[in-house]
Amino acid sequence: MKIAGAYSFNNGEQALSKNYLDLLTEIRDAIAAVDASTCMTKKSKEKTMPGQMLYSPKSLNRYFEQQFYSRGWNSVRVKCDYPTRFYAPDYAPQELRKGAFREMDFVKRRLGVEVQFGKYSFMVYNVAAKMTIFRNLGHIDAGVEIVPVKALADHMSSGVSYFEQFVWDLEKRGVSNIDVPVLILGIDV
Repeated sequence: MKIAGAYSFNNGEQALSKNYLDLLTEIRDAIAAVDASTCMTKKSKEKTMPGQMLYSPKSLNRYFEQQFYSRGWNSVRVKCDYPTRFYAPDYAPQELRKGAFREMDFVKRRLGVEVQFGKYSFMVYNVAAKMTIFRNLGHIDAGVEIVPVKALADHMSSGVSYFEQFVWDLEKRGVSNIDVPVLILGIDV
Protein backbone atom coordinates (compact mmCIF):
# COMPACT_ATOMS: atom_id res chain seq x y z
CA MET A 1 0.00 0.00 0.00
CA LYS A 2 1.05 3.61 -0.26
CA ILE A 3 0.53 6.84 1.61
CA ALA A 4 -1.71 9.01 -0.57
CA GLY A 5 -2.20 11.88 1.90
CA ALA A 6 -1.04 13.24 5.24
CA TYR A 7 -2.72 15.69 7.60
CA SER A 8 -1.02 17.13 10.66
CA PHE A 9 -3.52 17.52 13.49
CA ASN A 10 -2.34 19.59 16.46
CA ASN A 11 1.19 19.75 15.02
CA GLY A 12 1.36 15.96 14.70
CA GLU A 13 3.79 15.96 11.80
CA GLN A 14 6.15 18.30 13.64
CA ALA A 15 6.01 16.20 16.83
CA LEU A 16 6.78 13.01 14.90
CA SER A 17 9.57 14.62 12.88
CA LYS A 18 11.17 15.95 16.06
CA ASN A 19 10.77 12.95 18.38
CA TYR A 20 9.93 9.88 16.28
CA LEU A 21 11.57 10.20 12.88
CA ASP A 22 12.84 6.59 13.02
CA LEU A 23 9.40 5.29 14.02
CA LEU A 24 7.76 7.31 11.25
CA THR A 25 10.09 5.52 8.84
CA GLU A 26 9.01 2.16 10.34
CA ILE A 27 5.35 3.13 9.91
CA ARG A 28 5.93 4.09 6.27
CA ASP A 29 7.79 0.81 5.69
CA ALA A 30 4.98 -1.20 7.34
CA ILE A 31 2.37 0.48 5.12
CA ALA A 32 4.46 -0.13 1.99
CA ALA A 33 4.81 -3.83 2.90
CA VAL A 34 1.04 -4.45 3.04
CA ASP A 35 -0.06 -6.28 -0.11
CA ALA A 36 -3.70 -5.27 -0.32
CA SER A 37 -4.32 -7.42 -3.40
CA THR A 38 -4.43 -10.47 -1.11
CA CYS A 39 -7.12 -8.80 1.00
CA MET A 40 -9.85 -8.49 -1.64
CA THR A 41 -11.70 -11.45 -0.14
CA LYS A 42 -15.07 -10.07 0.98
CA LYS A 43 -18.02 -10.82 -1.30
CA SER A 44 -20.54 -7.99 -1.00
CA LYS A 45 -24.10 -8.76 0.10
CA GLU A 46 -25.08 -5.09 -0.12
CA LYS A 47 -27.88 -3.93 -2.43
CA THR A 48 -25.65 -1.33 -4.08
CA MET A 49 -22.89 -3.80 -5.04
CA PRO A 50 -24.16 -7.40 -4.86
CA GLY A 51 -21.51 -10.05 -5.46
CA GLN A 52 -18.71 -7.54 -5.95
CA MET A 53 -15.38 -8.48 -4.38
CA LEU A 54 -14.25 -5.93 -1.78
CA TYR A 55 -11.24 -5.35 0.43
CA SER A 56 -11.77 -7.08 3.76
CA PRO A 57 -11.03 -4.83 6.77
CA LYS A 58 -10.27 -7.93 8.86
CA SER A 59 -7.70 -9.17 6.34
CA LEU A 60 -6.14 -5.71 6.04
CA ASN A 61 -5.95 -5.39 9.83
CA ARG A 62 -4.24 -8.80 10.12
CA TYR A 63 -1.69 -7.73 7.51
CA PHE A 64 -1.00 -4.50 9.43
CA GLU A 65 -0.64 -6.47 12.68
CA GLN A 66 1.98 -8.72 11.06
CA GLN A 67 3.91 -5.73 9.78
CA PHE A 68 3.86 -3.76 13.04
CA TYR A 69 4.44 -6.71 15.40
CA SER A 70 7.41 -7.86 13.31
CA ARG A 71 8.93 -4.40 13.87
CA GLY A 72 8.60 -4.60 17.66
CA TRP A 73 5.34 -2.68 18.13
CA ASN A 74 2.83 -3.94 20.71
CA SER A 75 -0.83 -3.37 21.35
CA VAL A 76 -1.70 -1.82 24.71
CA ARG A 77 -4.85 -2.88 26.54
CA VAL A 78 -6.17 -0.90 29.50
CA LYS A 79 -8.72 -2.42 31.89
CA CYS A 80 -11.83 -0.33 32.43
CA ASP A 81 -13.06 -0.11 36.00
CA TYR A 82 -16.34 1.66 35.40
CA PRO A 83 -17.46 4.02 38.18
CA THR A 84 -20.79 3.26 39.84
CA ARG A 85 -21.04 6.21 42.23
CA PHE A 86 -22.89 8.39 39.71
CA TYR A 87 -26.12 6.40 39.60
CA ALA A 88 -29.28 7.92 41.00
CA PRO A 89 -29.89 6.81 44.63
CA ASP A 90 -33.06 4.93 43.67
CA TYR A 91 -31.47 3.09 40.74
CA ALA A 92 -30.29 -0.52 41.13
CA PRO A 93 -27.83 -1.18 38.28
CA GLN A 94 -27.27 -4.58 36.77
CA GLU A 95 -23.83 -6.01 37.31
CA LEU A 96 -21.35 -4.47 34.92
CA ARG A 97 -19.55 -6.68 32.45
CA LYS A 98 -16.23 -7.91 33.74
CA GLY A 99 -13.19 -7.71 31.52
CA ALA A 100 -14.05 -4.45 29.76
CA PHE A 101 -11.03 -2.72 28.22
CA ARG A 102 -9.77 -0.11 25.76
CA GLU A 103 -6.99 -0.99 23.37
CA MET A 104 -4.54 0.92 21.20
CA ASP A 105 -3.53 -1.02 18.08
CA PHE A 106 0.21 -0.37 18.30
CA VAL A 107 2.50 1.47 20.71
CA LYS A 108 6.25 1.88 20.68
CA ARG A 109 8.27 4.39 22.74
CA ARG A 110 5.13 6.38 23.63
CA LEU A 111 3.93 6.72 20.03
CA GLY A 112 0.47 5.26 19.43
CA VAL A 113 -0.81 4.02 16.08
CA GLU A 114 -4.40 3.22 15.17
CA VAL A 115 -5.41 1.58 11.87
CA GLN A 116 -9.06 2.27 11.11
CA PHE A 117 -11.16 0.76 8.31
CA GLY A 118 -14.45 1.25 10.12
CA LYS A 119 -17.22 3.75 10.44
CA TYR A 120 -16.59 7.47 10.69
CA SER A 121 -17.35 7.61 14.41
CA PHE A 122 -14.41 5.30 15.18
CA MET A 123 -11.92 7.60 13.44
CA VAL A 124 -13.15 10.59 15.41
CA TYR A 125 -13.16 8.58 18.65
CA ASN A 126 -9.56 7.43 18.09
CA VAL A 127 -8.17 10.94 17.65
CA ALA A 128 -10.51 13.04 19.81
CA ALA A 129 -10.91 10.65 22.75
CA LYS A 130 -8.87 7.43 22.79
CA MET A 131 -5.50 9.04 22.12
CA THR A 132 -6.15 11.63 24.83
CA ILE A 133 -7.12 8.87 27.28
CA PHE A 134 -3.98 6.85 26.50
CA ARG A 135 -1.85 9.97 26.89
CA ASN A 136 -3.51 10.75 30.22
CA LEU A 137 -2.80 7.17 31.34
CA GLY A 138 0.89 7.60 30.45
CA HIS A 139 1.09 5.30 27.41
CA ILE A 140 1.58 7.77 24.53
CA ASP A 141 2.67 11.33 23.81
CA ALA A 142 1.67 11.48 20.13
CA GLY A 143 -0.24 9.40 17.61
CA VAL A 144 -0.70 8.26 14.04
CA GLU A 145 -4.09 7.39 12.56
CA ILE A 146 -3.98 5.29 9.36
CA VAL A 147 -7.19 5.46 7.31
CA PRO A 148 -8.23 4.75 3.69
CA VAL A 149 -8.59 7.55 1.16
CA LYS A 150 -11.92 7.76 -0.69
CA ALA A 151 -10.62 5.76 -3.66
CA LEU A 152 -9.85 2.79 -1.38
CA ALA A 153 -13.02 3.17 0.72
CA ASP A 154 -15.05 2.89 -2.51
CA HIS A 155 -13.79 -0.72 -2.77
CA MET A 156 -14.83 -1.61 0.79
CA SER A 157 -18.22 -2.10 2.42
CA SER A 158 -20.49 0.92 2.46
CA GLY A 159 -20.12 3.10 5.51
CA VAL A 160 -16.32 2.92 5.73
CA SER A 161 -15.09 6.40 6.38
CA TYR A 162 -12.17 7.98 4.58
CA PHE A 163 -9.30 10.44 4.87
CA GLU A 164 -10.86 13.35 2.99
CA GLN A 165 -14.04 13.34 5.12
CA PHE A 166 -12.06 12.92 8.33
CA VAL A 167 -9.69 15.81 7.54
CA TRP A 168 -12.61 18.10 6.68
CA ASP A 169 -14.22 17.38 10.04
CA LEU A 170 -11.00 17.88 11.99
CA GLU A 171 -10.39 21.17 10.16
CA LYS A 172 -13.89 22.38 11.06
CA ARG A 173 -13.64 21.09 14.65
CA GLY A 174 -10.33 22.77 15.36
CA VAL A 175 -7.83 21.83 18.04
CA SER A 176 -8.59 21.68 21.76
CA ASN A 177 -6.12 22.11 24.60
CA ILE A 178 -6.52 18.40 25.47
CA ASP A 179 -5.76 17.06 21.97
CA VAL A 180 -2.72 14.89 21.29
CA PRO A 181 -0.48 15.68 18.31
CA VAL A 182 -1.58 13.22 15.60
CA LEU A 183 -0.46 12.58 12.04
CA ILE A 184 -3.35 11.30 9.92
CA LEU A 185 -2.16 9.12 7.02
CA GLY A 186 -4.53 8.39 4.14
CA ILE A 187 -3.60 5.16 2.34
CA ASP A 188 -4.47 3.57 -1.00
CA VAL A 189 -3.45 0.52 -3.00
